[in-house]
Amino acid sequence: MRDGIRIARRGVPSVSLVTDEFWPQGDFVARSVGMPDAPRVRLPHPVAGTGVERMALVAGDIAQAIIDQLKG
Repeated sequence: MRDGIRIARRGVPSVSLVTDEFWPQGDFVARSVGMPDAPRVRLPHPVAGTGVERMALVAGDIAQAIIDQLKG
């Protein structure tokens, strides 16, 4: 979240990818730095370490949401 917010504040479109398990922490970080509406997309948890096929499925599921967030 913090990296995505730093990038967004520099005027570069960004989207943070946050898993279900860390979504509440993302809310906290976004509010604490004054950017509660920071663009982000929710992923199932876990993603890392679940294998290439699973990661490809997750990527396919969230690709449009990332594009939508970048478009605003």
